[in-house]
Amino acid sequence: MKFIFLLSFLFASLVSFAQDPSARSAFTWQVASKKIAENKYEVTFSTPGVAGTQLYAPSQDFGGSPSAELAFVDSSIIIDSFTATGETKKINSVIFEKELLVTEGGAEWKAVIQFRDKVPAQLLGKLSVNYNKGDEFLQDIPLTFSAELEGGVASGGKIKIASIDIKSPVSNCGDDGTANKSLISIFLLGLLGGLIALLTPCVFPLIPVTVTFFTKKSTTKKQAISNAVFYGLSIFFIYVAITIPFHVASKAISPEIFNNISTNVWLNLIFFAVFVFFALSFFGLFEIVLPSSFANSADSKSGLSNLSGIFFMAATLCIVSFSCTGPLLGTLLANVADQGPWPLTVGAAGFGVALGLPFALFAMFPNWLHSLPKSGGWMTDVKVVLGFVELALAVKFLANADNVEQWGFLKREIFVAAWIIISLCIVFYLMGWLKMSHSSPVKKFSFARITTIILFGAIALYLIPGVLNSRWSKLGLFSGFAPPLNYTVYKEHVLITEGIKPLHNDYEKALALAKAENKPLLIDFTGWACVNCRRMEEKVWTDKGVDSIMRTKFIVLSLYVDERTKLPSTEQTVFKIINGKDTTDKNIITVGDKWATFQTANFGATSQPQYAIINADEIALTKTKYYTPDPEEFAEWLQCGLEAFQKK
Repeated sequence: MKFIFLLSFLFASLVSFAQDPSARSAFTWQVASKKIAENKYEVTFSTPGVAGTQLYAPSQDFGGSPSAELAFVDSSIIIDSFTATGETKKINSVIFEKELLVTEGGAEWKAVIQFRDKVPAQLLGKLSVNYNKGDEFLQDIPLTFSAELEGGVASGGKIKIASIDIKSPVSNCGDDGTANKSLISIFLLGLLGGLIALLTPCVFPLIPVTVTFFTKKSTTKKQAISNAVFYGLSIFFIYVAITIPFHVASKAISPEIFNNISTNVWLNLIFFAVFVFFALSFFGLFEIVLPSSFANSADSKSGLSNLSGIFFMAATLCIVSFSCTGPLLGTLLANVADQGPWPLTVGAAGFGVALGLPFALFAMFPNWLHSLPKSGGWMTDVKVVLGFVELALAVKFLANADNVEQWGFLKREIFVAAWIIISLCIVFYLMGWLKMSHSSPVKKFSFARITTIILFGAIALYLIPGVLNSRWSKLGLFSGFAPPLNYTVYKEHVLITEGIKPLHNDYEKALALAKAENKPLLIDFTGWACVNCRRMEEKVWTDKGVDSIMRTKFIVLSLYVDERTKLPSTEQTVFKIINGKDTTDKNIITVGDKWATFQTANFGATSQPQYAIINADEIALTKTKYYTPDPEEFAEWLQCGLEAFQKK
């Protein structure tokens, strides 16, 4: 069933995009270094080779591109030479029309490098090579390598801290598991998306046609009901099956990958483009359809007898309605993809229930069909409104990328202004002042139209203070969606000057301050693109009780796991992640790499926000706390941490 995996292929591809390539390299390399002078090293690359291949030696010109490329994370490194020291052979290359050096079998290459600045303890880099296999010219998977440097300066920064034992804290208060969106809320979100999809012109007209087919074709009412129920269950199964590849893939990928989806810049830009694409489709510029061969294949099998034919009828519905359901389901999956495979499955299940249940119910009670509104221009209006909602979500993903990279073109007030404009566009469209090429003139204002106008008009009015530098700009109902208050067009936002001011990304300084002031250290694992982090900062941290405790009783430290600033070369390193009997090397290049690994290694989690309380001796005082929208509950946990601090 190819169509079942179409949407899942898109999102599984995006998942793999966020992680390091896992494809196997053709060559196995050993990398070693030797100090030959002050700040000068010789790096040796050796490989046993691969039978039947010819590996191009380094420092040769392929007509504008090198035969082998050596790149280092530290851009200050100078490469003096890069040559093959093992046995080489000259060949007449038909491809490049010149003589070139190659090695057959084992090879040894040496690079002489110099450091302009301090020499780090670890050398991190990437080697890209080219080779022949028969008549084929091939490029190998780039080798990401690390090598210890004699006399290098080790970083003072720590990642794994032996004294932190989160399984045996001083006090057992806190959370035992992660606090992502509850599965119930995600199911309800999927249910809502499916109900909205029912109202679109791709699905709604099919309800009476399909139910009438079952009632007329079946010999008894009982058979009609059982067939329609199976039809609805088939729709449910198809949408759940879309998420199966995520469960398979999750066993083979890094535990941080789903969290990385929400913070990866390129993924957020891809989601931005996809959502704009969805919006333009809803505006009527084009239709998103699956290849006709999918529909023809499913439809041809829908004539099969009994249950198999009914299943393929359900498959045909899913395919022909894809232009309306695809963007809605894609929106749902994109917004929970950072939480792992089960939230994806639960959300898709809610979507499938909302689409499949009406067919079963109307088959049981055919008289209900007479109460359905007739198809018409109102369904086009539903699609256009959904198009504007997709645009708003596209702006959110673009803001995620901007927040992480700190480009500065979509700061908080600009983001809010964009949402105000989109809300007003919905109002103007429903009023008939804004026209679309495929929309019908507004002949009357129904209750649903008036209600929607009032809703989005109220949203626009509510958001207006968000563009001002005032105490009214907090926007509690939209907390978490807009960029953080400290990412503002104003030099100093009034809500920031009055709020808690945590230290940023400086663990050692915070630890020293905790010792000097004899206070516990509250660590806030957060991210620039973390929605629930913003909600905590804007709705919970500003509570009078919470604010008083955090401001006066704790040293507060925020560690941004998606901070893309590169670490100094002396702090860039390789951390060995031990998972059972397996060991994986992780390159620590950026500030975010360091704190994401610090969180996983010491506190066993990859989601944000996560809060931890330790003392100056780096002893865990409590279990950690996750997203907690109730200020009283969060304040109780903080108070428990203070009591544990006094005990210790």
